[in-house]
Amino acid sequence: MNAIAKLQRRTRPTTLRLAGLALLTALAATWLPSALSAEAAVKIPAPNLDEKPGSSHSATAVFAGGCFWGVQGVFEHVGGVTRVTSGYTGGAASTAQYEKVGTGQTGHAESVEIRYDPTQISYGKLLQIYFSVAHNPTQLNYQGPDHGTQYRSAIFPLTPAQRSIAEAYITQLGAAKSYRAPIVTRIEQYKGFYPAESYHQDFLVENPTHPYIIINDLPKIGNLKAMFPEVFRNDPVLVPKGG
Repeated sequence: MNAIAKLQRRTRPTTLRLAGLALLTALAATWLPSALSAEAAVKIPAPNLDEKPGSSHSATAVFAGGCFWGVQGVFEHVGGVTRVTSGYTGGAASTAQYEKVGTGQTGHAESVEIRYDPTQISYGKLLQIYFSVAHNPTQLNYQGPDHGTQYRSAIFPLTPAQRSIAEAYITQLGAAKSYRAPIVTRIEQYKGFYPAESYHQDFLVENPTHPYIIINDLPKIGNLKAMFPEVFRNDPVLVPKGG
């Protein structure tokens, strides 16, 4: 589903959405997950190379892996993460708007900015969750129903250490043949992060009965809880209102 169609689906009149919501929910609970839902999680090893715990309690990671609704939702449930913001990375500030990014012509990817406490969770652990639960790194310029370069799999390192860890991990996973297809995740130059519009923030948490969320993203939260119980938290960290 392209960005414009997805937005139109999100903004249909409430009465129209609610009329079919019970039916959609019932379908999603039966055959839809197996037919159309998010890619199955893949169990992968932790990275051999990772950052060493330090005294700093603040660091930032930026990942892109398809629609930012689900990626943000996953990392909001990860312990040690202090804030996750949906936004745009890879293009210019002047084109960092949902409608423009949805054309696939801006260079931007829908992405998330993850602020975390390195004394509680490492960059490598975030990458492990990103590669195993948050998205499918073997899909080139799409994720599930969403197609276009704005949905590409990409990592935007903010430091040389992050770049080294990401590069080494992709090599490690490729050598281990962790996936049935080659990893297509790009490591791109970080040019800045631009927060998305307010109605995109915390979308999974605030819209758990939205058909797109039920089908594509809620399974990711279940996978996170099952595969990473040591870092999973039930209460997600949310973007401050107005912030």
